Amino acid sequence: MRIAAVQHDIVWEDRDANFDRLAPQVARAVGAGAELVLLTETFSTGFSMTPGIGEPEDGPSAQFLTAQAAEHGVWVAGTCPEVDVAGELPHNTFVLAGPDGTAHRYRKIHPFADERTRFRSGTGPVTVEVGGLRITPFICYDLRFADVFWSAAPETDVYLVPANWPSARRHHWTTLLQARAIENQAYVVGCNRVGTAGDGTEHAGDSRVVDPMGELLATASGVETIVLADVDPARVTATRDRFPFLGDRQGLADRRG
Repeated sequence: MRIAAVQHDIVWEDRDANFDRLAPQVARAVGAGAELVLLTETFSTGFSMTPGIGEPEDGPSAQFLTAQAAEHGVWVAGTCPEVDVAGELPHNTFVLAGPDGTAHRYRKIHPFADERTRFRSGTGPVTVEVGGLRITPFICYDLRFADVFWSAAPETDVYLVPANWPSARRHHWTTLLQARAIENQAYVVGCNRVGTAGDGTEHAGDSRVVDPMGELLATASGVETIVLADVDPARVTATRDRFPFLGDRQGLADRRG
């Protein structure tokens, strides 16, 4: 499967402006052969914690993803603030929309800093099979928690990690993406935004696709662009067969009781 990570800027708290900007970029990714197109974390609003920023499930952001998936006959994903229970805080929700109108959701487990007071935490990883590829999404700050990646590894061929990761810690972003790929012997697709957020935070992009051995298949610098790479579940299986690290890790855990 060819996966595209759309590295893009975000108009602060303006969904319609972002939809207008992103639709042509999704079309370009599909034109380059992408069967799954990944947008950034909070692609439609920016990483805003303004009270009331949440939208209902299947609100405008999810509808945009679903419409793009249907129009192009591919899978399209990104995250948005969604309220699933009336009166509650929103989740930072990863929505994976399919060409047949289906939508799968993962809710960010680890809110970052002040996000804890504005967003609810999710309950656990979610893995979705798409065209024989087992996909597990995580979101931005989740990348720092190796244990959740480890727990999902046996059922995962590729991790998708959309983000609003700041430039000040860009080395952490690039290093952790490769680390998660190497230690779990899976592909990792990191899709980070560029530009300056409404709160003044700078973002450098550095989106990339990492293979199960930790090699960089595709990278981007600090401009709007599309990162493309082909991922193959057979490569994951072959890597794990050659180097059975996951089995050794589970065996050690079992011996520790």
